[in-house]
Amino acid sequence: MEDNNKPRSNFIRDIIDSDLLEGKNSGRVHTRFPPEPNGHLHIGHAKAILVNYSIAQDYNGKFNLRFDDTNPVKEDEEYVNAIINDIKWLGADWEDRLFYASDYFDEMYEYAIQLIKAGKAFVDSQSAEEIRENRGTITSPGVNSPFRERTIEENLDLFKRMKNGEFEDGSHVLRGKIDMSSPNMLMRDPLMYRIRHAAHHRTGNKWCIYPMYDWAHGLEDSLEGITHSLCSLEFQAHRSLYDWFLIELGVHKPQQIEFARLNLNYTVMSKRKLLQLVEENLVNGWDDPRLPTLSGLRRRGFTPEAIQNFIYKVGVAKAHSVVDYALLEHSIREVLNKTAPRVMSVLNPLKVVITNYPENQVEEIDAVNNPEDSTAGTRKVPFSRELYIEQEDFMEEPPKKFFRLAPGREVRFRYAYFITCNEVIKDEAGEILELHCTYDPASKGGKSPDGRKVKATLHWISIAHAIDAEVRLYDRLIIVPDTNNLEEGKTFMDFINPDALKVLHNCKLEAHLAEAEVGFRCQFERLGYFCADNDSTPQKPVFNRTVTLRDVWAKLQKK
Repeated sequence: MEDNNKPRSNFIRDIIDSDLLEGKNSGRVHTRFPPEPNGHLHIGHAKAILVNYSIAQDYNGKFNLRFDDTNPVKEDEEYVNAIINDIKWLGADWEDRLFYASDYFDEMYEYAIQLIKAGKAFVDSQSAEEIRENRGTITSPGVNSPFRERTIEENLDLFKRMKNGEFEDGSHVLRGKIDMSSPNMLMRDPLMYRIRHAAHHRTGNKWCIYPMYDWAHGLEDSLEGITHSLCSLEFQAHRSLYDWFLIELGVHKPQQIEFARLNLNYTVMSKRKLLQLVEENLVNGWDDPRLPTLSGLRRRGFTPEAIQNFIYKVGVAKAHSVVDYALLEHSIREVLNKTAPRVMSVLNPLKVVITNYPENQVEEIDAVNNPEDSTAGTRKVPFSRELYIEQEDFMEEPPKKFFRLAPGREVRFRYAYFITCNEVIKDEAGEILELHCTYDPASKGGKSPDGRKVKATLHWISIAHAIDAEVRLYDRLIIVPDTNNLEEGKTFMDFINPDALKVLHNCKLEAHLAEAEVGFRCQFERLGYFCADNDSTPQKPVFNRTVTLRDVWAKLQKK
């Protein structure tokens, strides 16, 4: 059987194999994951983490975690802590190699001075709008800044004064001096520094100039001795600039390699869009189980193993593709099917009275904890005269293919007995209050005493022994597969699934689940896999549905 935890061979590993054969980097392999601390990580980041970490592991190399904290306006320590927790939970270990871009601000400043002295950088005093207008287009070259030929002495003086806080935001920028006619627009005198009078979460008010991503990123990789800078495909056009800065400075140059990012249907994978959902209170924070964030998936009940298996199944390629959300759901089902204990629960209770069962008698029924795990054993489940079943498991006038409980029909109660419905009790308005049934004492254990067959097996729970709980039914966030190609005038906000969360308040569970720790995962028999939520307490248990037992969306798409 294939080991899903083993990454498959891919073009990145082929490149590294070739590098090692040629003796590049003295046989070293050193990767990194460089998140911006301006939000929580999502499932797409998990791919980048695991690609970088697994390569470092498999080649006996090193893996760094580095925060790209170059924009103090959008960054927060809360995001730093959340990202650290997510990566630890996912299973990646950076050992003692936790770094920040802000660790290198002094070195970056000195390297900028070096480029100015070499005539490769200048201070531009155009407005942001003028810079944008003079940049040109894909089909037309840009226009040189009128400040491009400032002397080295003037540039050094202005840049020092920028650093010292003498100028207002937006009054000057430092730009690389490359080629305003380059077909790669990123090479058209790129911005290196902008003035921003804002406190930084680590450096405080020491700096009022902050490096741009393209200037900072390559230097960070170089200073840390990274050998292979693995990033998503949208940075392919940035590679020329990445290389140019490092070559001009004459410093160590890692090899940038791009791979396709993870695109998942029926959700949004943009940090900007996720932030919008959070800020407009359309979800309950970054760890809302409807979101594809790692904190949201963890709260929903996903395991690190399931996410790792999912990422390795998707694989690493250069071409863009969209992965079906069903594959992610399949990955967690595979794990929980083997590991999650089974429990009895009723989400929409309907009372059943077994009229021929002795009053005040309670029977201990043996129930299997996990049929997929021979070591999981059994537990005792109380059976009594009054029980709950699911409302949807009974119909007074059933259609032809409805095989569950109905008047005069016999079904099996799981692990217990054969049950026959004899009478439907209603209130004055005609609403069903309870069912009166009889049981066959000879069918103990749910086994037929005479070879007769029943077509349905129902789950149940003893009324006297059940606890009340809140159950949250989570589903896919978006009702359309792709929010990137919508009709004109529409945004992803127009396609949020109104049924992505349903809260049930009158659910009945086995009593021991009141003590379930946050994160405890189990299967509610016949209903799906569930997880004890952060809000859960012994006084008020709260469970989230992680995933249904089957892909219900596949059926919907066929209709």
